[in-house]
Amino acid sequence: MELEDLKQKLPNITDPALLKALLENGKELVFQPGKVITEPGQFVKMVPIVLEGSIKIMRMDEDGKELFLYYLEPGETCALSLTCCTSSRPSEIKAVTEERTVILAVPVEKHEEWSDHFKQWKDFVAMTYQSRFHEMLVALDAVAFKRMDERLMRYILTKMKQHKSNELHTTHQEIANELGTSREVISRLLKQLEKKKWIELGRNIIYVRDDFEELIS
Repeated sequence: MELEDLKQKLPNITDPALLKALLENGKELVFQPGKVITEPGQFVKMVPIVLEGSIKIMRMDEDGKELFLYYLEPGETCALSLTCCTSSRPSEIKAVTEERTVILAVPVEKHEEWSDHFKQWKDFVAMTYQSRFHEMLVALDAVAFKRMDERLMRYILTKMKQHKSNELHTTHQEIANELGTSREVISRLLKQLEKKKWIELGRNIIYVRDDFEELIS
């Protein structure tokens, strides 16, 4: 990767010295859709900065149930990974690629070093913590205060925006896993949305109306 390419992929980082350090020390990794990058219990050895694609971050309980937290999109990194790096603790999240994804893997020791030497890296980390904290609060509020039908509709809307498509390729079981409920509940709620003609169900695919966001607002 050339320096100009990295500038385009990380527009919030403009410090030439930091960009050069990222280029020299970061390792470009490519993952296919559905690849598990991090699992609970693993020690985080790198800070992943997404250059292309997207990564889904989930929390898992002792029984293996998953709860969707947030997506990492191009130009972003994971606050929970940064926390694990700083405290030398094993990961408490599961990170899975949603599509073909390219990341720049920054060694843990460089994260600590750059925090002292590059103001833009320190700002990048602080902004990451702020935005991810907000998204986790949204996820917590949804679990604590919103009905499952509201959570499902917001989930569909998030998926639409994430993939920039009205066709969501997923199963009822996958949705249930991410929302922390049963497949039967999700199937029933999806059928209700289909009766309203807000969506159309196919085999492992959901077709969503263009005005879905207006319908649920």
